[in-house]
Amino acid sequence: MYEIPIFPLHTVLFPGTPINLHIFEPRYIQMVDACLQDKKQFGVVLIRSGVEALGPLAEPHRIGCSAQIAHIQQLEGGRMNLVAIGQERFRVLTLDSQSQPYMIGSVQPYPVDNPNPEGVNMGAARLRRQFERFVQMLLEAGENQLDLSQLPEDGVALAYMAAAVLQISPLKKQELLAIERADLLIDRLEYLYRRELALLEVVLAKNESLQAGGFSRN
Repeated sequence: MYEIPIFPLHTVLFPGTPINLHIFEPRYIQMVDACLQDKKQFGVVLIRSGVEALGPLAEPHRIGCSAQIAHIQQLEGGRMNLVAIGQERFRVLTLDSQSQPYMIGSVQPYPVDNPNPEGVNMGAARLRRQFERFVQMLLEAGENQLDLSQLPEDGVALAYMAAAVLQISPLKKQELLAIERADLLIDRLEYLYRRELALLEVVLAKNESLQAGGFSRN
């Protein structure tokens, strides 16, 4: 168990994936300054209720991901842009909203369980093919900036990257982050990618039809 500053956001961070943040609220500028000074991480947790900025501290979900600051761009007025990388999944045990202007969470590490590594590796190989096809189709649609040569070899790391790239709601991504077992996570991602690939194929086929003059005004 350890303590970590908590940053409630309308987004989900997965281990091994990046997050880009613009920090402008005084309380979170103070939080980031404290993390830099003490060389500490902060925790990203999806908001359950409340607002992300300029209001009372939001109520977060209880499963989040720690984030290590990788790059800072200082701006006028103390504002900053930062890039952080997801580190480990955790479960929030208690929240302290009084000690600092931002929340402090007492958390425990919550690593994904992997009781069947062989099955996970087989599932990850299938997921990798789906993921590569998905990214290629996004490229064809002009929406992809992901370098496929950078895909991780580890099955769990690949699953988290695939989860991060999926174009689904934050709540659906939170459900993926909360899955306890690696094999169940990959099974769920395979299902979601089958669905997303089918939808993308329909969209691309319509675009090709329009470009080929298949649209009729009659």
